[in-house]
Amino acid sequence: MKKMKISKKIDIYILLACVALVLIVALGVLIHYSSTPINPDGNKNAVVLVDIPTGSGFYKITEILNKAGLIKSRYLFYCLALTRQATRSIRAGEYEFSDSMTPGAVLGKLLRGEVKLYKTIIPEDLTIREIAERLMKDRLIDEKTFFALAVDLDFLNTLGIKAKSIEGYLFPNTYYFDRSMSTRTIMKIMHSEFCKRVTPDMVKRAQELGFDINQFVTFASIVGKESGNQPEKPMISAVFHNRLRKKMPLQSDPTAVYDLENFSGKVMRSHLKRNSPYNTYIIRGLPPGPIANPGIDSLKATLNPASVNYLYFVSQKDGTHYFSSSLEMHNQAINRYRNVKRKNL
Repeated sequence: MKKMKISKKIDIYILLACVALVLIVALGVLIHYSSTPINPDGNKNAVVLVDIPTGSGFYKITEILNKAGLIKSRYLFYCLALTRQATRSIRAGEYEFSDSMTPGAVLGKLLRGEVKLYKTIIPEDLTIREIAERLMKDRLIDEKTFFALAVDLDFLNTLGIKAKSIEGYLFPNTYYFDRSMSTRTIMKIMHSEFCKRVTPDMVKRAQELGFDINQFVTFASIVGKESGNQPEKPMISAVFHNRLRKKMPLQSDPTAVYDLENFSGKVMRSHLKRNSPYNTYIIRGLPPGPIANPGIDSLKATLNPASVNYLYFVSQKDGTHYFSSSLEMHNQAINRYRNVKRKNL
């Protein structure tokens, strides 16, 4: 009996030793797999883009990675994922890999949700059409959805925008977007930046000047479109404030072509005669809404115009303007800079 018990114990020890050995070997294989580059001769600079759709299960994800050449053994990759509890923790989106990475590095990137980010620079004073073009270049938005939301009153209401369009409320800045973001989300992020920059004190100051927030942004968009030269924006602002005070038409060239589809080039005399609700050569006061998305300099200049009595300005062909307080002086300036232009031709 004692010999049988001893024999059983030995059998159990042998079995446990075998199991332990198998586990050690399996762990060694897994560690080696995890830390060995997928393609040891791979080019570190060669990019492999992988898109993980929303709602993808881990089996589907491994299938996508396998097709992209990033998994040599789907079984080992799945085992590796199990050891790191990764089968339910992977964020959807577009990822950037190289086949010189190790499976462990690939899995780590997926677990951290390090999706590919697209640096998107939105300069001041672009229209929503121009902003859409920049976003579409990197396939970040759906064009049809973007323009539908831009005038969707329910959507605008959720953002607190009391206007007929989102024009003027997409703040110019440098953004980092990824393709898993919806068009709606990207628009919300840009509007959220507007809300951060346009403070309650700025809105209060606009009200003191007699503007509601839409009029304030509209005014700033005209200032921005008229000059990209930051130091002279308070002067541009002063001209328009003075003209409004005297009930003179603003006569801003960019307003005359704002609602022309796909307009580019020089504003012509014929444009200034267009019957448009935005054309400040025809209407008096501000147009019904912004003509672009102004930056902080234009917004601040609107609220803090220079203390001058100027009513006119003309381009000096170097990015700046010459300002005049009378029509006679303005006409003289026009003739002077026209002559300079002719001499330079």
